[in-house]
Amino acid sequence: MKEPLFLEPVFQERIWGGTALRDVFDYSIPSDHTGECWAISGHPNGQSTVKNGEYAGRTIGELWENNRELFGNYSSPVFPLLTKILDANADLSVQVHPNDSYAKEHENGELGKTECWYIIDCDEDAELIFGHTAQTKEEFVERVEKGEWNELLRRVSVKPGDFFYVPSGTIHALCKGTLILETQQSSDTTYRVYDYDRKDAEGNTRELHIDKSIAVTAIPHQSTRVEPSVKKQGEAEVTKFVEAEYFTVYKWNINGKASFAQDKPFLLGSVLNGSGVLKADGKEYAFTRGDHFILPSDFGEYEVEGQAELIVSHV
Repeated sequence: MKEPLFLEPVFQERIWGGTALRDVFDYSIPSDHTGECWAISGHPNGQSTVKNGEYAGRTIGELWENNRELFGNYSSPVFPLLTKILDANADLSVQVHPNDSYAKEHENGELGKTECWYIIDCDEDAELIFGHTAQTKEEFVERVEKGEWNELLRRVSVKPGDFFYVPSGTIHALCKGTLILETQQSSDTTYRVYDYDRKDAEGNTRELHIDKSIAVTAIPHQSTRVEPSVKKQGEAEVTKFVEAEYFTVYKWNINGKASFAQDKPFLLGSVLNGSGVLKADGKEYAFTRGDHFILPSDFGEYEVEGQAELIVSHV
């Protein structure tokens, strides 16, 4: 019986970031422009560190290299998933991500980036950019070259609790006033299509990647609608949002006690609200809002007790 691995996240400052990661989750953030919490990450650009137990002080990347049995000896050159919380205090750039084959060829072997979003909170009038209107590559290129962004980009209204599946090739952007949890492939490759002509403190605009964006964008836009399914599990409501090629993602609403079995190579958990305890093998592990953990492959049967809302995922 192995322990859960509770993790110390890594924070990334962004031009569009704010203070919600501190205000909502009580994290100690580096500045008032902190955009991303890399909560469960084995990516070299920001690795989570284990806080508890025999692996305390070790990064996920180290454990993936040297203790693969924790992850059911899952076959992947790198830890395959990345869980983030993003605070869009301003609009993010309009962007698109490559698939595995394109990223491997053009980004030094990096993984592609399919991702999904759970809207934790947002402004009353919040929206996302999701998809585009072009029916042909020629139309897409023409609108990009002419800067016809209002005609090209699709906007979608959002509310707390919404979920979006974002395969590689999907034009997208978080907009101001959204706080999300993102589950994605472990990749840091983003192609910017449009950045609102913003300038940084030195008066410079950020780099755009027009040619690569054109190369990887799905044209026409593909529907990515998913149909969540809900089931009762003890005193918990388990919503399966998506079961896709790279990840399966759930929300757990815990209202008392619920029993589970960890039968995956590994399970990722992020506590969005409330608190509770994991009980397994006669031991208890407390968790509260803002905690993130991995249940290793042989964690076995366990009970969750409390009042809490979690996002859970696995490969």
